[in-house]
Amino acid sequence: MKMKKGFFLALLLLFSLVISACGNASTSGEKAEGGGKEGKLDIFSWWTGAGEEDGLKALIKLFEEKHPDVPLENAAVAGGAGTNAKAVLASRMQGNDPPATFQVHGGAELNEGWVKAGKMESLNDLYEKEGWMDKFPESLIDLVSKDGEIYSVPVNIHRGNVLWYNKKVFEDNGLEPPATFEEFFKVADALKAKGITPLALGDKEPWAATHLLEAVLLGTLGTEDYGALFNGELKWDDAKVKTALDNYKKMLDYVNEDHSSRNWQDASQLVANGEAAMNVMGDWAKGYFVNDLKLKVNEDFGYTATPGTDGKFIVITDTFGLPKGVDNPENVKKFLSVLGSVEGQDAFNPLKGSIPARTDADVSKYDQYGKDTIEDFNSAELSPSLAHGSAAEEGFVTKVNQAVNIFVTQKDADQFINAVK
Repeated sequence: MKMKKGFFLALLLLFSLVISACGNASTSGEKAEGGGKEGKLDIFSWWTGAGEEDGLKALIKLFEEKHPDVPLENAAVAGGAGTNAKAVLASRMQGNDPPATFQVHGGAELNEGWVKAGKMESLNDLYEKEGWMDKFPESLIDLVSKDGEIYSVPVNIHRGNVLWYNKKVFEDNGLEPPATFEEFFKVADALKAKGITPLALGDKEPWAATHLLEAVLLGTLGTEDYGALFNGELKWDDAKVKTALDNYKKMLDYVNEDHSSRNWQDASQLVANGEAAMNVMGDWAKGYFVNDLKLKVNEDFGYTATPGTDGKFIVITDTFGLPKGVDNPENVKKFLSVLGSVEGQDAFNPLKGSIPARTDADVSKYDQYGKDTIEDFNSAELSPSLAHGSAAEEGFVTKVNQAVNIFVTQKDADQFINAVK
């Protein structure tokens, strides 16, 4: 199924804001030293924990085997959803010191941000050389393209609307994973009565609460109205949105009291330990469960679509491109070639918890979750992620994160609507 381009609105990366945020960065006209220290390719990302770091290391190892003469530097910056990395990246780009390549979400974050700002090189020649035009879904190529030019290479597909649950907790209490909001609240009440936290949340970084909100919005509004919310056809003060906020508010009644002091890994660990029963998080959580906590898929933990979203798929794709001004663009393209190859995607994604962006990857290398998600991606209704930079411009996402942070505490729907509309 093709992703609707209309879902992906302009990401207005205003240079005045970047300059203000990066006032200490150099603005000289000297040639950039992009490409890392001492000629190394610095691979810039925020993959520093859980399965994501394992996946990145596997990808780097594969590159080093194929190109031992090209040194790499893992320049990852810690911080969930790239909160810290994006600030560092803005400083480097404005200071004429771009990394060799950097992680960026496909959609508005890439196209209406760095591409619109004139900071990226076209990769049409690389796609033609590698024969990729029929190896990535057309909808994904659209996500990394602007005005007929392709600007980055997708390495994965993540699903955002996943409800993870502790199998033993559910089995011991005779419960089934909920498919609707009504079922969720019934299950949550039963768990709460047993002294078990129904829903784990770790919103020390506000994006995690926005991640939960976008799943509730999709589950309440449906695919069409969810998309309309971000292209202006549906207003935030619409009665349907208020119903979604009611569902969200009620779900927050079942979260752990210490949610604001936990990050997403901490929340996932509550589910792994059986201290909480459920958690809504992208499928990087699977990489954390399996790689870090050594849990088994469909034995220790289970998964299902978040309430109301069966047959729907919130898409998040990580991509890498070629910034303008790097000293060694041909070596960067060598890395992008490995990243976009079947071998590269199959080395990275099983560890990361994501599925391959390519349509011809080796499905046998993926566990049952991966197989199920690949099948769902090919058949589901696709929607862009708000929390992860595809559905709306960066300034609006920041505004939503701030409003959600307040809503989680005060639970005032009118206040939230007035803040974002």
